[in-house]
Amino acid sequence: MALDTSNSVLMAYFQQQQTPPGWFDLLTIMVDGMVSNVGETESQPFLMQMGETLADRFPLPVSETVGELEAAMNAKFAAFGWGVVDISASDDGMLLRHQALPVYRDVAGQTRWCNALCAVLEGLYGRWLFAQGGDAKLVVKRHRAFSVSDVQFRYYNPQ
Repeated sequence: MALDTSNSVLMAYFQQQQTPPGWFDLLTIMVDGMVSNVGETESQPFLMQMGETLADRFPLPVSETVGELEAAMNAKFAAFGWGVVDISASDDGMLLRHQALPVYRDVAGQTRWCNALCAVLEGLYGRWLFAQGGDAKLVVKRHRAFSVSDVQFRYYNPQ
């Protein structure tokens, strides 16, 4: 079930829980400044690298099943206040649907913030999955955005 971003009461609740004043403001100012200075496309590799570094700092325990992996990821996201992930595995890869992403407070900046956070998550998911024994040829890319707080990623071989 997707987060209803049109529900202002629900959005205010999530923003209050996930975007503490001061730290979140500093983070969004930094991301906005970087995107303004170098451009959105040019900032993506750096943001992905930050996600990889975050994964290295907060590694997951080795998981035997997709369910264990999903639970381990959700435990980290609960600690971060970053929502939840639901993983679906198939023969050609995995789909990771991340819901309740932290949302930028200003509606005008929500898409840019979502794009930046998605780049971070691509790096984070990619590093976590590689550390679980994933093949270096596999990548994580945003596959579909249902809303600025509900995004699906695909883990697959781009060849």
